Amino acid sequence: MKDNKKEMFTSVHINWYPGHMTKTKRQIIEDLKLIDVVVEILDARMPISSRNPDIEQYVKNKDKLLLLNKSDLADNVENINWINYFNSNGIEAILINSNTGEGIKQAIKKIEAIYSVNQTKFQAKGRVGKAIRVMVLGIPNVGKSSFINRVSNKNSAKVGNRPGVTRQKQWIRINENIELLDTPGVLWPKFENSETALNLAYTGTIKDDVLEIIEIGFNLIKFLVENYLDKLAERYKLNNEEIKDILSNEELQENERILEIMYLVGKKRGTIASGGNIDEEKTARLILDDFRNGKIGRITLEKVN
Repeated sequence: MKDNKKEMFTSVHINWYPGHMTKTKRQIIEDLKLIDVVVEILDARMPISSRNPDIEQYVKNKDKLLLLNKSDLADNVENINWINYFNSNGIEAILINSNTGEGIKQAIKKIEAIYSVNQTKFQAKGRVGKAIRVMVLGIPNVGKSSFINRVSNKNSAKVGNRPGVTRQKQWIRINENIELLDTPGVLWPKFENSETALNLAYTGTIKDDVLEIIEIGFNLIKFLVENYLDKLAERYKLNNEEIKDILSNEELQENERILEIMYLVGKKRGTIASGGNIDEEKTARLILDDFRNGKIGRITLEKVN
């Protein structure tokens, strides 16, 4: 941790684009020739940051459905706002929770409905009686494999906690009408802004071993202070008056105020290093883990403007 706190955390630099993603991108473009409907899975906590901007170029001529997964971890009011936003822009979107199965039946019905609109066109090409071919796309760690496991009622796709664990192309038949093509998660080479990079880091989409964990944890605390202070205080049993005093202390720079609140969390949770100081890395990891597991509450990182 730098001694000059005024200069801390002024920018975030995250670069992660493994070489295998270029190969995956080419394969997706090739496989799209076989596809009738594209299902893109997003993280309901960050619907924009979890949309790969390259995907829109790949699938611009395909029928599409957006599934906002992990909706149980997101602010319910914002969930509704995002569905209304997409639908008002002519984009089909549904909230789902792949772990519990919420919204899954609705998603399957919507896939069939989207396909049926163009069924006459497909029949003219000799596609009578053939299954609807669906490609499932999404960035790493967004829940594609969990979704496929849920709709197929079996452990068809390998699922893991690490981003990008789904490796090989595979078709999964989920019923007599629909076949799914799973694809590896793909990020894009360059993030447009630091906010997108941070959101991907908070949710674990980018592997922690390529990040400055203290910096990411600090920025998450900053976001929570600005947007969900009550939930932050409740989770860590923080004293509201003490927080108020810190935030109103004009002798402290903004970054110093956030750091003091981060230290409060560390004190409450006993993340103490040698010498009695707060272990900043342990505190940052604690906050990130609690956010990712929903222990701080239902948090949405991006709101509809």
